[in-house]
Amino acid sequence: MTQTLIHYGCHFLLPLIVALLFFKSNWKYAYLIMIAGMLIDLDHLLATPMFDPNRCSIGYHPLHSSFAILFYVFLSIPKKSRLVGLGLVIHIISDALDCWLM
Repeated sequence: MTQTLIHYGCHFLLPLIVALLFFKSNWKYAYLIMIAGMLIDLDHLLATPMFDPNRCSIGYHPLHSSFAILFYVFLSIPKKSRLVGLGLVIHIISDALDCWLM
């Protein structure tokens, strides 16, 4: 239960904190774009079983691979893709924390 709260808290609260701290004038827009990073969980549809509470997403699902993570980090650098990249990196950090807590 606590692990689930931490996991989803990170998915939703970390982008909010980043939006409020670094994108004050457009925090709602920044938050929504970063929350859209949740869409990378669509790669869970390719797994069998689709949901396994004991499986670490990092390195297992294609959009959670090392190559993809490196791409997300690079997306965070240019101003035009920064919010998307930050949302994806925050998502990966949340999933990695979840793996670490398992």
